[in-house]
Amino acid sequence: MKVIILGAGQVGSSVAEGLVSEENDITVIDSDGSRLAQLQDRLDLRTVVGNGAIPSVLRDAGAEDADLVIAVTPSDQINLVACKLAHSVFNVPRRIARLRSQDFLDDPALLAPDIFAVDCAICPEKEISEYIGRLIEFPEALQVLQFAGGRVCLVGVRAYEGGLLVDKPIREMRAHLPGGTDARIAAIFRDEQAVAPEGDTLIRAGDEVFVLAATENIRQVLRELRRMMNPVRRIMIGGAGNIGLRVAAALEKHYEVKLVEFRQERAELASSRLNKALVLCGDSTDEELLDQENIHEMDLFLALTNDDENNIMSASLAKRMGCKRVVALVNRRAYAEMIEGGPIDIGISPAQVSIGSLLAHVRRGDVVAVHSLRRGAAETLEIVAHGDRRSSQVVGRRIDEIGWPAGVTVAALVRDFDQMEVLFVRDDGSTERRAGHVVIAHGDTVIEDGDHVIVFCLSKKLVPKVEALFQVGFGFF
Repeated sequence: MKVIILGAGQVGSSVAEGLVSEENDITVIDSDGSRLAQLQDRLDLRTVVGNGAIPSVLRDAGAEDADLVIAVTPSDQINLVACKLAHSVFNVPRRIARLRSQDFLDDPALLAPDIFAVDCAICPEKEISEYIGRLIEFPEALQVLQFAGGRVCLVGVRAYEGGLLVDKPIREMRAHLPGGTDARIAAIFRDEQAVAPEGDTLIRAGDEVFVLAATENIRQVLRELRRMMNPVRRIMIGGAGNIGLRVAAALEKHYEVKLVEFRQERAELASSRLNKALVLCGDSTDEELLDQENIHEMDLFLALTNDDENNIMSASLAKRMGCKRVVALVNRRAYAEMIEGGPIDIGISPAQVSIGSLLAHVRRGDVVAVHSLRRGAAETLEIVAHGDRRSSQVVGRRIDEIGWPAGVTVAALVRDFDQMEVLFVRDDGSTERRAGHVVIAHGDTVIEDGDHVIVFCLSKKLVPKVEALFQVGFGFF
């Protein structure tokens, strides 16, 4: 596939890295030549220096025969104009744009082919806010992902000494769960190395364990692996930028929130937009301020400024002063890998959180969702199976008779996605209906046409092999 990426920032670089390893023809456009040179030193791709909203620059990048344009610059205007040009001038089949303005996100008509011609709009700030919300819902988790419209939940936790499943083989998990509850341990990471989860694999204290279950069962499963933490009630947020303000607005409805912002004009803006949250003009790395605001009573501190060093310092300080759990937003991957496991409980990489929605539109086959595990080292796919036993390598077959590559695990299926709904009750007592019937995958499970299959790949290099397995033969059509 020939792909043009506009923007060599964190999101653009992460997308390029994720796609170039899968033998795509990638060209990256950015106005910063030095940034492009650094990217080209690491990856096998083409670069073009210039403004991607100019036709001649797009032409130089090969837009005339491109299959996909991904516009992820910081400017909504550039991204929208680039998509319109790609559609109207170069007839590029698919166009994805990163958008920050809520006006465009709230009015899909503006993105129609006759206006800006955007097939898919992504908002990293919105996705990060939703991701943080899931982490708050599961305070003991390192990572929380959802599949099949929220019907299935994947939670990564660190197993603790004394847990019911620690030092026991995985096959014993079902015996500890209440009747009718089933789950699957999809991946284990030990000492930074992946451990393939087999029936006789032992879970060790300190292992990073990724467990998947129907959303209504996930809490019961987690209790077998680690001590459950008290629900979050009091939250302090450092930084009232786009992400911090969006997170504060979402959380103030259900939690006691304090928002700390150094810039007075931004603090005043946040104060005018928030209804219940307390906005403080000050420095989140100021020990005296944190002490005055009783950081030791906080259940969670979120460091969400645009400065990695600030976030690391303020989160570390909050933890040292008694905050129960701290999370830091960290753009540099090296920083994110370095800080976790120390005083900072979770380091969030914005690019890794938001890249999934992009990759789902690039994957071959009917891929619904893509999520990165452990900062991109592994991937999880939700892919729809189509065909029958004659036209498909997976449909109509037991999971244990399919030639899965080593390092690939099928964790669950969601069946009857368009025909069945389940009533789901949230922790706050509210209810919602979610589609499909969850089938935890075992060796004798047969994949059927239309199943949403959740597959774990311990290496990104395995993804093309999985996609090839789900390709439908011509006889099906």
